[in-house]
This record gives sequence, structure tokens and C-alpha cells, in this order.
Amino acid sequence: MIHNGPVPAGAFAYRGRVASSRRLRALITNDDGIDSPGLWTLARGAQDAGFDVVVAAPHIDSSGVSASVLAVRDGAATKLYPRNIDELPGVPAFAVEGHPAFIVHAAGRGWLDPEPDIVLSGVNLGANVGRAVLHSGTVGAALTAALHGWYGLAVSLDCGWVPPEHPHWDSVLRVLPEVLDVLLAGPAGTVLSLNVPDRPVGELRGLREARLARFGAVQVRVSHRSEDGSDTLTADVEELSTPPDPGTDLALLADGHPTVTELQSVADRPGVLDGLRGASRRRQAG
Repeated sequence: MIHNGPVPAGAFAYRGRVASSRRLRALITNDDGIDSPGLWTLARGAQDAGFDVVVAAPHIDSSGVSASVLAVRDGAATKLYPRNIDELPGVPAFAVEGHPAFIVHAAGRGWLDPEPDIVLSGVNLGANVGRAVLHSGTVGAALTAALHGWYGLAVSLDCGWVPPEHPHWDSVLRVLPEVLDVLLAGPAGTVLSLNVPDRPVGELRGLREARLARFGAVQVRVSHRSEDGSDTLTADVEELSTPPDPGTDLALLADGHPTVTELQSVADRPGVLDGLRGASRRRQAG
């Protein structure tokens, strides 16, 4: 189970191999693109876990596309390019002219045989926190996995708005086995989001379950500007003016804790007409 407090030592039985009658297949994708070192890091972590790994990621940066299934099409065809990644010898890899969720959806509609059992999305260069995860292509890919009945894990490194020269990818690999253990203990279709502070392994605090903050790590202010005869919408990033609420992903990351949050895909919420009828009866009675 996921703990609401510090994770006690030895709480996970993970030993670097997934217990199964066959090797589980992992699709590794992201929204930063095929050339991202974070993608290669996550693929190596999946290999270390004993998964049968295939890598497929957008051919260009596709950040902020959410669960879009947009692709560049020539008629009904979308181009993909086999890639040899030096850091992943022997691992099949593809650059795809499509968004991350398109790649996941294609994998479940006949492209990959066998289909994946799990989709690992990331490692995103930058945290995916708060309710703003709705807009993340990294998270969108993981949620799309759930629509196919697969496990999904979005993985992000909290390195601030300006990417560092040397991100601590090894810190992600340190935390990943524990979170994979939690994920695979749940039913198929479970989706988790993991955020890891960008700090050395020795400075990481315990893994914590986190609530989503109200929005995200930054606020974007959009201005309408008219210059040189043209109109534009210009976005400026602003730091949050108030401290994050305790127990949220933002607060725990700031304290040095890797955070894990279970996410749910789109689902219906029954009872809307019952609520309306009840309100109508109360108005009539009043």
C-alpha cells in the first residue's frame, strides 16, 4: 500500500525482478522527445526491473499536450523512425511523429505485439504537480495506458523552471523500484505519478504519498499585446505568491521528499439528475 507518512525501511519486497510467468512488457515514452536523457534513464530503470522494454517517443518536444492523440499524418499513415540509442544497446526504439498518448493508443490498437503491460512515461525534466497535471503530456500518456487496462506511471524530476546542467537522474533510479512495487501491487489500470527532487541520492528523504496542490509549481499570466500591427498572446511565468498547503506534492517536494500520487482517468459520476431533483423539491418545500 502507499503510506501517508514516511515509508518504513523494508516496507517493499522489490528485488529488481517482476514475479510473472513471463516477462512483463514495458512501453517507455515521454513528452520531452526521443533524444531526452530522462527517457533513456527510465528505460534503463525498466531494464533493471526485468521488463521486456520497447521505447517509443515523439520525434520532437511535445510538452504540454495532455492526452492528445494528434499525429502528423500522410493520409492514414504516421511516420516513425527506428533509432539506435547508444545508451540502450539492443533495445528497440522509435521516434514517432505523434503525441505521447497517440503512441500509447497505437500500441494498443495493433502496432505492438505483444501489447505492453505497463507504460512508463518520463523522466520529465521538471515536476508534474498539482491539478495542472491535466495539461502534462507525460501524465497524459500514463492515463491513456489505463484506458487500455494497463498500468501507468508518470515520472518527473523536480528541477525547477530552468533545467540544470547536470540533473540527478540517478535519484530517480534510486526511488523507482519502490514505486514499481507499489504500482504492480494494485489492479491493472492503476496509474501513479512520481515526482523526485533534483538532489543527490544521499539528500533524498522518505517517499511520501501526496495530495495534488491546487494548481502547479508556477502560474502563467497571459497578456494581449498589439505591436507592429499584429496581436499576440504573450505568456509570462510567475512564481507562486503563497506557500503550498502542507501534505501536497509541492510542499513535500520542497522538503526533499519524493512523492507519489494515484491518479484517475476520466470517469462518470452518477446521480446528477437525482441532485437536481432533490434541489427542486427543497425549493418547492421552502
